Parts: sequence; structure tokens; C-alpha cells
Amino acid sequence: MEINLYINKYRNIRYNFFKWRYETNFVNKLFLALGFALLTAILAQAKFYLPGNAFVPITGQTFAVLLAGVVLGKWGGISQCVYVGLGAMGLPWFANITGSTIGYLIGFIIAAFFLGFITDKYVKSRRLSSMLPLMLFTTFVLIYIPGLTYLYFYMSSLGVTFSLLELLTIAVIPFIAGDIIKAIAAASIAKAITPKRSYGQEVDII
Repeated sequence: MEINLYINKYRNIRYNFFKWRYETNFVNKLFLALGFALLTAILAQAKFYLPGNAFVPITGQTFAVLLAGVVLGKWGGISQCVYVGLGAMGLPWFANITGSTIGYLIGFIIAAFFLGFITDKYVKSRRLSSMLPLMLFTTFVLIYIPGLTYLYFYMSSLGVTFSLLELLTIAVIPFIAGDIIKAIAAASIAKAITPKRSYGQEVDII
């Protein structure tokens, strides 16, 4: 009985936060976006290596991007605009970002806006069975495609041409395992922290 009391209390807390986040004023939403931009910067510096792979580190950057949209709605996309904008102005908080990887930053913004839109609009998207496919789609389509497209044309402008297989070998295959792990972790957290009832203008009110 006491466990159920704590569970219900937690559910009320998460519901109240998301309802407040949805209804709060511009200033508060901007502060939330700045906070997530900072979190993205911090997690971008965290890196680890998978067993057997001592060359390609996995960072927490994508993990922060995925959660930004879930936690902040469309303001998650704003948080990534802030992250990219301040980085472009000179703040040294990008993880391994060079001219060849600008496409991934564009993908971060698209990804956060997409997840924010879906999370705020559909209650059913907050279930693990929905959230995990969304996270995988966001990672491997909305982030990778802009990243790979820009990388290809950037390298071509330098006189270096990759075949599709070479491009995948360099910029996709080494990261697949880590990105799947991050997608699973982000989906699990998203499922745990999001309310399973309407807090805004969802079209599938439960």
C-alpha cells in the first residue's frame, strides 16, 4: 500500500512538471532551453569506448539531444539551436565537431524538434513500445542523414570522394552499437519520466 502511495506521488510530480512546462511563460521556457543546452555540452565531453574498440569513442551528446525533445517539447529544439549557436560563437563545448560534422549539428536540431512535437501531441508515444522506435528513427534517420549528406559534400569540396560503403564504414558502422545503447537508455528514461495522460493539447487524450 505504501509503495502505491509513493508511485502515485511520483506520477503526480511528473505530471505537474510537464503541465507546468507546457503552460509556463517564455522566460521560464528559455531558461529550460539554456539548461538543456548546457547539459548537452556537458554530456558531449563525456566519452567511453566499447570493448574491442579503442579508436571510436561514444559520447553522451546524442543522448542529451534525444531527451531534450522529450523533456522540453518543441523547446528541446530551441535548446539545440542555443547549443549550436553558442558553439558557433566560440564556446568550446562541441565533442569532436569539425567542419565535416556540421551536418550532425543540424540533425540534432531536427531530432529534438521532432521528438518534442511527437511527445507533446501523442500520449501513446510516451510508452516504451512507441518511444524506442522513435528514438531509433530519430538517431539513424534524422541525425545520420543530414550528418552523412553534409560530410559527403564537404569531403567532395576538398577533392576527397567516398563511396557509400566507405562513408558508412567511416561514419556509421563504428557508432551503431553505441547509438543503439543510447537510444534504449533514452527511451527507457523517457518512458519513466513522461506522464501517461494529457497535460496539453494531445490528440489522443487518455
